[in-house]
Amino acid sequence: MSKLRDRFDWLVATCCGFGYSPIFPGTAGALWGIVLFVPIVVYVDEPWQTALIALALAVSCSETVRLGKWAEDYFDEKDSGKFVTDEVAGFLLTVLLFRTSNVWLTVLWAFPVTRIIDIIKIPPARRLEHLPGGWGVIADDLLGSLYAAALLHALRLLSPEWFI
Repeated sequence: MSKLRDRFDWLVATCCGFGYSPIFPGTAGALWGIVLFVPIVVYVDEPWQTALIALALAVSCSETVRLGKWAEDYFDEKDSGKFVTDEVAGFLLTVLLFRTSNVWLTVLWAFPVTRIIDIIKIPPARRLEHLPGGWGVIADDLLGSLYAAALLHALRLLSPEWFI
C-alpha cells in the first residue's frame, strides 16, 4: 500500500487526528458528527435533510468497515481508540432517529446521551465488538445509538418541556 494511501486512510480513520486526543478520543472524534449534522440541518430542508444525514451515516459506516483491517494492522490493536469513524456514525444514527425543532437542543441532548451509552456498552454491545474487522468496530456503536434514540424519545414523552 502506498504511503499516500496510508496517509489518507489515517486522516479518515482518526478524523483528522481527533482520535489522538489525550482525553476521550472517541468523544473528540464524534465531534465530526456535529460538524456534518449542523450544516445539513441549518441549510437543507426536508426531505433532503434526512437523506443527507442518512448518506453521511452510510459513508461513515462504510469507511469504518473498509478501514477495520487496515486500522488493526496500522495501530497494532483491534478497535484502537484512535480509530474513531464509528463514533461519528453513532452520533449520526442517533440524530437520524431523534431530532428536536432546534438544532442545538438536538446536539445538546443527542451528543452526550450517545457518548455515555457508547462508553457504558449496554448489552449485548460488548459482544458485537467480537465481529470481524470493521464490523465489530461499528456494530456496537450503532446498537448504542438505537438505545440512545429510544431513551431520548422516552424522555421527550415523559418530560416534553425539556425538549422545547
